[in-house]
Amino acid sequence: MSHRAEPGASGNYHPSVAEGDSKEHPEPSFEIGKDGLGGIVVGLDGSPASFHAAAWAAGLARRERARLVLVYVEAVGGVAYWSPMGVAVASEAAEGLVEDLKQEIVNHLKWVDIDWDFVHHRGDPAVGLEQVAEQYRADLIVVGRSRRRGGLLGTVPATLVVEAVRPVVVVP
Repeated sequence: MSHRAEPGASGNYHPSVAEGDSKEHPEPSFEIGKDGLGGIVVGLDGSPASFHAAAWAAGLARRERARLVLVYVEAVGGVAYWSPMGVAVASEAAEGLVEDLKQEIVNHLKWVDIDWDFVHHRGDPAVGLEQVAEQYRADLIVVGRSRRRGGLLGTVPATLVVEAVRPVVVVP
């Protein structure tokens, strides 16, 4: 025997959820509570922890048949960006790192049967990951745990855990 609650009826549903009240709860850019994942964004910065996160996310994407979006966010707020010469040197170094990361990803993912993209984004890393997740309508953000700060969460994972609008997984 199945039970079907009518909108507004007292049942197992909160009235605003059952009635689709979007005034108090704006519609998210991703579907909450759907079956499976459609997209996974993973932050990649070249560190061992970010490659662990990418490997974990690739396995999850394969099992879920989800799109994997690997994102390198070039932080542009450092001292190197204070002068035109510094910007040129920092941008050239970032482009070199991006090419190395792409080659490393191709080497690892050529054996995994998943759809994936690589995105180079500029800005604050936590904000950038959230923006790319929004653009791809990703259901999940995956990042590696920072080895700085005594093995605790680094700035990017901590910011995402507190401020992201979609689930965040931090991989050791």
